[in-house]
Amino acid sequence: MPGMREAVVYIHGLWMTGLEMNLLARRLSGQGFAVHRFRYSSILATPEGNAARLDAYLRTLDADVVHLVGHSLGGLVIMHLFHQFPLQRPGRVVMLGTPVSGSGVAASLARSPLSRWTLGRSIQRGLLGDVPRWKGARDLGMIAGARGVGVGRALGAAPPGEGDGTVDLRETWSDAVTAHLTVPYSHFTLLTARPVAQAVANFLRTGDFAGRTTHS
Repeated sequence: MPGMREAVVYIHGLWMTGLEMNLLARRLSGQGFAVHRFRYSSILATPEGNAARLDAYLRTLDADVVHLVGHSLGGLVIMHLFHQFPLQRPGRVVMLGTPVSGSGVAASLARSPLSRWTLGRSIQRGLLGDVPRWKGARDLGMIAGARGVGVGRALGAAPPGEGDGTVDLRETWSDAVTAHLTVPYSHFTLLTARPVAQAVANFLRTGDFAGRTTHS
């Protein structure tokens, strides 16, 4: 967006701190974006509560345009953000492996008291699928992995279809998604693969993962 001060804020996923997104951040920085990390408690706070904290953080940024990149649970926090605080500065949103329709792995873990505690409060209007409907009037891109290696496979709780080993491809589809890209990576390597970083940069600039200019 020429002439505008642009910021990119990335929001990490469950059990993460945001440091695991440093390589993606460096690659986006190398393409001229001012990148910021929003850190939150994925276990002790609900996605709804974390969205309120995200809104407060976004208000501190000196930028005309604020793009958001959310990995996994981070994408659900973004959905809550626009549900509670729809008046945000312009920008685009990219989600990486976000189970917008609910996580089969989380549902499996939640059925057992022995494993439910590992999810903490992330399942409250979050990973189990009862998130609010998308209210962001902006381009929303989804990048989903199709290499089935991840925590879901390791725990024997991975969904039966195709996916990244943690999130099934079907869980990443939504009518709100304006562009969907499937890539041959696992849930974690969505954060480290160079082609994913390039696709994110393309979408933030143009609204298209291939970098073709859109009219939105």
